[in-house]
Amino acid sequence: MRIALVAAGGFDRSGREKVIPALLWLVERLSRRHAVHVFTLRHYDEPCSYTLAGATVHDLGRTEAPAGVGAAIRLRRLVRAMRRVGPFDVVHAYWAVPAGVAAGAAGRWLDIPVVVTFDSGEFVALPECEYGLQRRLRSRLAVRLASGLATRVHVCSRHMQRLAAAAGIGVDRAPLGVHTGLFRRPARPPAGPPWRLVHIASLNRIKDQATLLDAMARVVGRIPDVTLDVVGEDRLGGALQERSAALGLDRHVTFHGFQPSECVAAFCQAAHLHVLSSRHEAAGVAVLEAAACGVPTVGTDTGYVADWSPEAAWSVPPGDADSLADAIGLLLLDRERREAMGRHAERRARTYDADWSAGALEQLYYTVSRRGGR
Repeated sequence: MRIALVAAGGFDRSGREKVIPALLWLVERLSRRHAVHVFTLRHYDEPCSYTLAGATVHDLGRTEAPAGVGAAIRLRRLVRAMRRVGPFDVVHAYWAVPAGVAAGAAGRWLDIPVVVTFDSGEFVALPECEYGLQRRLRSRLAVRLASGLATRVHVCSRHMQRLAAAAGIGVDRAPLGVHTGLFRRPARPPAGPPWRLVHIASLNRIKDQATLLDAMARVVGRIPDVTLDVVGEDRLGGALQERSAALGLDRHVTFHGFQPSECVAAFCQAAHLHVLSSRHEAAGVAVLEAAACGVPTVGTDTGYVADWSPEAAWSVPPGDADSLADAIGLLLLDRERREAMGRHAERRARTYDADWSAGALEQLYYTVSRRGGR
């Protein structure tokens, strides 16, 4: 089968920085059995092609133009590139905007079935975080257009499936699993105290690390021998580091910035709990990464945490520092419950790992390519 995958970015030629690991793992596995071409819409300044994870990546180059004009230019470039290296049996787009709209239109133009993964803020509006495609009419229409042009819409979590149903959109659900050869339970899980927490996410308003730091200050007040490793690119210009210092958490919180997957795995293996404070998660691959290491997540009621709670995760309301702190404290001190939750989480992550995901999406590709159209 010849597969075209369309994404805004996430496939830097380094294979380490500015990548979406779950997509990279998916492409790597699909490329073992199929010819895979990845089309990125706006990563590099100039168009280029290179090999990555067994696939050929075609970056279409950035477009400096107003939104509507830019979308038309991207579509024209995408159609030309797909014609040049095609034909394809199926197109898979990641995120509704801009990839889903562009891939859907290109698929209609070239008569190719299209699968679109909604794995972001397609169904939410969070104006306080300036996040979500339901905040403005234009982006709401773009989500509708992407779903209308798609042969099938795919989501990763039951949480996102429920949001799609509320919006009147039928979907197929399959997690984008993790590389369980890399993320695995350590030979000697950490004992405690001291207690170690890990948080894996870019530092931004939707991830709401401000609430996490407030919760951490409460935890430290009760359990002084606890530390938090924060792993992720800082997009807030040091504001969270300043907040951490103001809360007196310098000895308890360390910001590590961006780290490649092998380092993220090491942080997970050294932790007792993974903590998540997001206002919204479509799924949350970090939950799977921690789970594959036998580490359960205490987090907000969204994405996989909402799906797995209470057996394999502990969910609290978004923005509630007190509830988050209480849950962290209780699980740190209840070893039996924490370890049982970790075993359940690990079983789920290993059942639906990156290999399983590639097989599930492969079957979806075959289904739409054989039926040919909606």
